[in-house]
Amino acid sequence: MGAEGLGEFLRARRSRRRPEDAAVVFSGQRRVPGLRREEVAVLAGVNVDYYTRLEQGRERHPSGQVLDALSRALDLDEDARDHLYRLAGGAPPTEVRPAVEVVSPTLRALLDGYPGTPALVLGRRLDVLARNALADALYSPFGVVDNLARVVFLDPAAPRFYPRWRWVAQATVASLREGAGHEPGSVALADLVRELSAGSDVFRELWAGHSVRGKTRDAKDFQHPEVGALTLSYESFDVRGAPGQQLVIYHAEPGSPSARALALLGTLSATSRVGDG
Repeated sequence: MGAEGLGEFLRARRSRRRPEDAAVVFSGQRRVPGLRREEVAVLAGVNVDYYTRLEQGRERHPSGQVLDALSRALDLDEDARDHLYRLAGGAPPTEVRPAVEVVSPTLRALLDGYPGTPALVLGRRLDVLARNALADALYSPFGVVDNLARVVFLDPAAPRFYPRWRWVAQATVASLREGAGHEPGSVALADLVRELSAGSDVFRELWAGHSVRGKTRDAKDFQHPEVGALTLSYESFDVRGAPGQQLVIYHAEPGSPSARALALLGTLSATSRVGDG
């Protein structure tokens, strides 16, 4: 992606920044949505020609000071600011080089230590690197569960499995964008984006929006063919020993219908495994 990705990101975020929110005074009809290049340059305190070169991909190495100024001008949150740094070929001060995406035996054992709740490990590109038995059961409606973005956008079961599919699609793309900022030159990422773009009009639309949001915590609705409706909250934890990997643990409100459905799913899964054995 490199300089081209940086320019695309700046243009997309400039178009989303409303002049009134940035306290920009204007009059008359505006021909472009959001801010003009000149207005972003003024807000960031940089030369207009220099900012234009950034958007056009002709300036490849903006300083950290410039990136911070642009982040403020475009009102970027922390995830989006860090993404901007990485697209520019740099890294936020806390950035750590990504490790090879192999899940350690210790982490795999930890997953299996949560028998009553689905748990999985994701990589930067939302590759599913490992999951426990209940996560296998939760995602059993899908043919292949090797990457969550492929599941959401390419598997025909996804719109039935996710009652709020559009919301899940938006969150998935924003999370993929955040991870992509850590490896802007990745061939594997480029291949994944081409595959998803070819298979989904919605993915192409959302990817062009350049939203960025890392996984933290939230609640998600599921409609499982074996146990019905589930509402599960999840927490996401960075794996300190393997930068880029995240441990995601789902849980249901104790005593809720979702908790009972999840327990039933676990029983059905265990029975199936015994029968297969």
